[in-house]
Amino acid sequence: MSVEVLDGATIVSFVEDEEAFNGLIHDRFSNLDTNHDGFLSYAEMLKEFQSLRVFETHFGIDVKRDPDELAHVYDSLFVKFDHDANGAVDLEEFRKETKQMMLAMANGLGFLPVQMVLEEDSFLKKAVQREAIKMDA
Repeated sequence: MSVEVLDGATIVSFVEDEEAFNGLIHDRFSNLDTNHDGFLSYAEMLKEFQSLRVFETHFGIDVKRDPDELAHVYDSLFVKFDHDANGAVDLEEFRKETKQMMLAMANGLGFLPVQMVLEEDSFLKKAVQREAIKMDA
């Protein structure tokens, strides 16, 4: 983990760089697709949702959540990714929904810089790294 400064423009710029964004999407999808069938099952996506621990913590402190509530949230997230409702998420669905979520985060952050603690392999960390490389060039 590291503390980074970013704003909405950092995220938008990263998402609009199709080569960088699509490369990261492909890599993340491949890592999540543990059975290598070209689709993400609910079980494969669930591991990623749970690893984010967004709903199990409050400002970094563990909180006990109702398991039924968590299951409902994870089910809802999966449905959001599964655009054609076939029970699996393909690469294009994953790309489109991740892009929408990233742009929603950018919109929420706005254009005033904020400090955030970011996981090393997160999409946001990759956006910050890309911006730093562009500034150094």
